[in-house]
Amino acid sequence: MAIPLTVIGQEIVRYCGTSTFAVGILGGVLNTLEFFSLRTFRESSCAFYLTIMAFSNIGCLGFSFSPLIMVALINIDVSNTSLFYCKFRRCMSQAFLGISMTCLCLATIDQYFATCAYPRWQRLCNIKLAHRLVIITALIWILHGIPYLMYFNLVLSSTTNTTTCTSTSSTFNYYRNYIFTIGIIGYLPIVIAGLFSLLAYRNIQQLAYRIVPLIRRDLDKQLTTMVLVQVLVCVFTLTPYTTINAVVTSVNLTNDPITQMKLQLVLNITLVMYYLYFASPFYLYLCVSERFRRQFIHVLSKIFINFCKRPTIRVNQVIPEP
Repeated sequence: MAIPLTVIGQEIVRYCGTSTFAVGILGGVLNTLEFFSLRTFRESSCAFYLTIMAFSNIGCLGFSFSPLIMVALINIDVSNTSLFYCKFRRCMSQAFLGISMTCLCLATIDQYFATCAYPRWQRLCNIKLAHRLVIITALIWILHGIPYLMYFNLVLSSTTNTTTCTSTSSTFNYYRNYIFTIGIIGYLPIVIAGLFSLLAYRNIQQLAYRIVPLIRRDLDKQLTTMVLVQVLVCVFTLTPYTTINAVVTSVNLTNDPITQMKLQLVLNITLVMYYLYFASPFYLYLCVSERFRRQFIHVLSKIFINFCKRPTIRVNQVIPEP
């Protein structure tokens, strides 16, 4: 029974994970391209958070998800052979995960303030403040990665005689497994983003009764819809993996080998769902926002026109002297 469950888990990661990774990288690139191309998004603080989140999602898929797919495809984990990559991959993976989750929370909070009736709170939604908050966020998560550089090492197992990239500090392992994975990038962003997205949705329902410029009202509705759908997907994709991961890390529940195999199968399924969150934003925005679709077509047509333009060769009309 254990062998089929193991094979099923590997096949799920191999096929579903590879598809998720491919469409996620493509969607992240297109998302970043659109946000950077349009002035409307470049001047919006919420769109700036979504832009940084899109870039961070690419990093999450590249540093955190792709090594798992490589193991499922060819059974090779470079982090188990290179000390530099062992430390660097773990450090960058947690940084991109943290930045992505933080930007989601900042985007929902920003939309709550942007749709409030109080002008003083609306003034908190400015691009300069967004730039500062993102810089502070990036610095915090880079500093947070220092323990990963310190404690992760290549350890030779005495039982299997294989080298694995793992943490050598039991205290840091406890923090990483319970506080960081389950709390900081698990339930905490789900609660914060869920709460402020509901408050922003309540505010957006009252926009029609306020004297608000039409362009700003349309942009607020568009961004709030995009963020709200993103939060819904966040709840349904991140919660199962976070919960199962909490169960798997509980020693009392995983002593039985058969139970371990069953939990590992469920963990593989929820793992693909987890990274589906990082791969889905662009396609969600296309589905829920007609304005985003028009903007995307505009950006593509503009890029296509610029690409098709041929450089004109100017002919010198001056007749050279004999």
